[in-house]
Amino acid sequence: MEKTWNNKAWFMVLPVLVLVAFSAVIPLMTVVNYSVQDTFGNNEFFWAGTDWYVEVLTSDRFWDALTRNLIFSAIILAIEIPLGIIIALNMPKKGLGVPVCLVLMALPLLIPWNVVGTIWQVFGRVDIGLLGHTLEALGINYNYVQNPIDAWVTLIVMDVWHWTSLVVLLCYAGLVSIPDAYYQAAKIDGASRWSVFRYIQLPKMKRVLLIAFLLRFMDSFMIYTEPFVVTGGGPGNSTTFLSIDLVKMAIGQFDLGPAAALSIIYFLIVLLLSWIFYTVMTTSDAQS
Repeated sequence: MEKTWNNKAWFMVLPVLVLVAFSAVIPLMTVVNYSVQDTFGNNEFFWAGTDWYVEVLTSDRFWDALTRNLIFSAIILAIEIPLGIIIALNMPKKGLGVPVCLVLMALPLLIPWNVVGTIWQVFGRVDIGLLGHTLEALGINYNYVQNPIDAWVTLIVMDVWHWTSLVVLLCYAGLVSIPDAYYQAAKIDGASRWSVFRYIQLPKMKRVLLIAFLLRFMDSFMIYTEPFVVTGGGPGNSTTFLSIDLVKMAIGQFDLGPAAALSIIYFLIVLLLSWIFYTVMTTSDAQS
């Protein structure tokens, strides 16, 4: 018997889809318009073609910022994904500890990005911050305002503190969905803890890990508020990521043409890398 599909439910969400598309398409078209034209004020525009794209792609400023973005995202993923898995594996599955752990894990995610930056900006200060004052008392020369390495370490630790909980919650959701029969069979076979993780838990977490990987990559690659509040892109340009450079170009220098071209290139890079990660991970999942 052929199964029939009822698509009437789409009419319920159609107004929302239209509203979202309308609110997204108009700003995108405005950016595209600025990226191919030049203006000298008075709302007069002159066709520039691909000049702004060429200027952005041939500048060391763009490639340096892109390199910093890629390095930061790679470090974040290398730390948060394994750390999130380890924490999720050690969280209780039953009892009163479950809601307590879930609430504690969710707390950092509820803090707005600008507040997180402000917290760590004060936390790392040598004069009034607990972290900075403690490190100075221990004889460690720490100053995220003047030392690029300290600035990077501060941003990485801040991001790990803020967003590892997301990976933990996703991994925990994948773990609790595993039927007890798998663990009982593994216990009967005398499987080690590593074998249980390798052949039972990890395969069952692949899909949630894909979601966690993509979300954390996109968030870390497009990070702006936290480093802007903490370091402002400094010291020098050591923490000037593409997002910060884009805002400086658009608002600080008012170079709307190059800024629009950079934003389009930025969007395409995120889209391309996310598609590559998704394709590679889903292909490996299908082959396993």
